[in-house]
Amino acid sequence: MATNTRGTVARDLKMQLVHYIRKTITFADNGTEVTVGWIPAGAVIIQPMSGVRISTVFNAGTSNVLDIGAQQGNDDPDEFATDLALGTVAQVALDEATGIYVMTADTQITATPALAGTAATAGEAEVIICYIPDNDG
Repeated sequence: MATNTRGTVARDLKMQLVHYIRKTITFADNGTEVTVGWIPAGAVIIQPMSGVRISTVFNAGTSNVLDIGAQQGNDDPDEFATDLALGTVAQVALDEATGIYVMTADTQITATPALAGTAATAGEAEVIICYIPDNDG
């Protein structure tokens, strides 16, 4: 049986296909930089198809938001999305236009929920990053 290394190396199927990574986050992840996965060097992130799908509303008293960003070289935890609203069941696209096109190295994508006010007792969402690897050579 093969060892599961999903999420620890960048995925590139060497085919002309859209790739994706996804990760569930919950209210219990508040303030934690959660690793969504890795994308390969040279990838293009597809902004309108990427973001967060909220399935259970986050219910902290004052603020329920999410940042999505990158590690590996630039350590910018809100490079792709800043303060995406988690208070409504919805699909919310990435909102940052900078930095989403070409990575110069395999890059770790992270999501950080920031919930404030009365402690949340509910909330679940899927962070989804769609990308096209640089494999046309």
